[in-house]
Amino acid sequence: MFKILNAYEINKNIIKMEIEAQKIALKANPGQFVIILPNEYSERIPLTIADYNLEKGTITVIFQVVGSSTSQLAVLKEGDYILDVVGPLGKKSELDNLKKVCVIGGGVGCAISYPITKRLFEKGTIVHSIVGFRNKELVILEDDFKKISNEFYLMTDDGSSGQKGLVTNKLEELIEAGNIYDEVIAIGPLIMMKFVSLLTKKYNIKTVVSMNPIMIDGTGMCGCCRLTVDGKMVFACVDGPDFDGHKVNFDEAIARNRAYIEEEKKNREKTCNLFKGETHE
Repeated sequence: MFKILNAYEINKNIIKMEIEAQKIALKANPGQFVIILPNEYSERIPLTIADYNLEKGTITVIFQVVGSSTSQLAVLKEGDYILDVVGPLGKKSELDNLKKVCVIGGGVGCAISYPITKRLFEKGTIVHSIVGFRNKELVILEDDFKKISNEFYLMTDDGSSGQKGLVTNKLEELIEAGNIYDEVIAIGPLIMMKFVSLLTKKYNIKTVVSMNPIMIDGTGMCGCCRLTVDGKMVFACVDGPDFDGHKVNFDEAIARNRAYIEEEKKNREKTCNLFKGETHE
């Protein structure tokens, strides 16, 4: 059992949760994730380690309520216990020998790009951060990114906060202004990572993306998180989650991720009704 030290909503349907997990905190690195089992009836949830505290022996996760299991996790509060947390899983992000990097986060993907940005900044790398959201109401971690970025840019689709436009608009503007990046790291919706990768390929800039396909066991046994990278099948849980963005088959990944949208919606509604004490035949 893993105790929740604090949990609160940082935005609509987005929860930040600090969990007591000393052994995981000791071995955690940016880019890695855990698999959480809220209770004996829920499904396994893969969540990136957004932060960790060695002194307190805790890890922090940030997640969006999208289905039944995340709904069950979201109702847990400070002092409650999670049945199981396994990790750290996946390969850590390779962040050595980089002088100047542009880190791009989209939506909840900012929870993944945050620890990477933080580690780069601590290592003395020049970091330009671009974060993008649909509108002001969905913005998260703005102040956190400002503290660990040499330059920070907030983009919203409707211009309600920061600058109006897409993250790719700002990235191309920075490249055209003469910024030479050793690497671009893009994390967020698949469609965003696809178009960032298409843009950087044009400028021949190495690009790393963090893939988040459907995942069950996190050990490469189930095969659910398979991706096609450079024409070969790989598993995000053990071969990634970081991959060369210029080699990922994004169209295939997008199609697979959309396979269970309706089921997720129905399960989320069912779970919410159960919490309200309602039952349906």
